Amino acid sequence: GAVCNMLRTRWVRSTIRSVAASVTMGSFYSYAQADAAAPAGLDPGKWVPLKLTQVTPLTNNTAIYRFAFSNPDASSGMTVASCLLTKAAIGSQKPDGSRANVMRPYTPISRPDQTGYLELAVKSYPEGKMSKHIASLAPGDTLDFKGPILKLAYTANQYDTIGMVAGGTGIAPMLQVVDEILTNPSDKTKVSLIFGNISETDILLKEAIDARANAHPDRFSVFYVVDTAPQRQFWQTAWPGGVGYVTKAMLAEKMPPPSDHSMVMVCGPPPMYKAVCGSKGTPEDPKAQGELGGLLKEMGYSSKSVFKF
Repeated sequence: GAVCNMLRTRWVRSTIRSVAASVTMGSFYSYAQADAAAPAGLDPGKWVPLKLTQVTPLTNNTAIYRFAFSNPDASSGMTVASCLLTKAAIGSQKPDGSRANVMRPYTPISRPDQTGYLELAVKSYPEGKMSKHIASLAPGDTLDFKGPILKLAYTANQYDTIGMVAGGTGIAPMLQVVDEILTNPSDKTKVSLIFGNISETDILLKEAIDARANAHPDRFSVFYVVDTAPQRQFWQTAWPGGVGYVTKAMLAEKMPPPSDHSMVMVCGPPPMYKAVCGSKGTPEDPKAQGELGGLLKEMGYSSKSVFKF
């Protein structure tokens, strides 16, 4: 159906139940710039096959996949904000019997200066060709990568405030920016994140995100929105986040107002883009930003102050 003034968070399933149980906070972004002396494990100009060496299941349809560089001293060389592309011959069958290539972008959850490997958090969607393919891989299999690909160059103190609206694995590029800011004491940018998930126990990277907010309360805040109210015993603190919908009022409270000195970043599944900021892409270029729409347009934001990852 048509999406009007509200984003239903049931569209978004998160991928990690407990960061502490699976991956330590330190294994996620510090996002200091990668050591220029380290060899590059990726190439922005050509496809590089990387071998899957480890799979860490997180839920019934989500896992962390570790892909090794051929050189154990290499790092990804990712900068903020950038992504990489994956490629596999899993598309429609061609006349010669081979299959067309399918390409999809991902943001690693491993730090850019991590040597030897990169890690992706991937949720396998029923209709997701690449996510299902990655989920079918076994240790020893390879996947083609290209990158890094710069999405939005960030410099310290470029904005007074950055607002973020994320859903599910859409948190990955957001944390890339967050950590670039928080690890730089001279960067005074404030960040406010709205993060939609289906339930409290499924919130992706919640412990790591909360640790950042607790360590930098004057610079980073997070507001969680879940589909249904979490169960609470009478002695427990009430759920402090939102329930059911992300509303225009919620965005008005948590996002910076329209300004030349602020930016709102959005990342999530297609219905989320449509509701919050308008769909990505144009008929000529599916990767383009597309026209600004949704709630943010209604609230008076301009296209130059909204970025769709």
